[in-house]
Amino acid sequence: MNTEDLKKIAIAALEDVKAKDIVVLDVSKLTSMFEWLVVASGDSNRQVKALANNVREEIKEAGGEVLSVEGEQSGEWVLVDLGSIVVHVMQPAVRDYYNLEALWGGQKPVYVPKTAVWQHAE
Repeated sequence: MNTEDLKKIAIAALEDVKAKDIVVLDVSKLTSMFEWLVVASGDSNRQVKALANNVREEIKEAGGEVLSVEGEQSGEWVLVDLGSIVVHVMQPAVRDYYNLEALWGGQKPVYVPKTAVWQHAE
């Protein structure tokens, strides 16, 4: 499965469980470990866990591989590693504290949620 398909499936899975503030960043020029960083928020431990689980299940159902999932016990911050894409699902306070978007270059997101507007970042 190619990276674009993985990205679309992961975002749709987040939207299905009502993730908030989905941001997709192209980090391919900043690291060789992965190409895309997806960050989303959930309002509670239960929702964060459900969001991450839905990403994992939808990727597997589509024939993709989930390399690992970390942080499910607490539900404050769950990371889903899809290889070329890393999905972070966080509660708002944790997301504000760690501010991953700024840490990864403060760039403009390349995805606008729900309207499915995709931009190619250069």
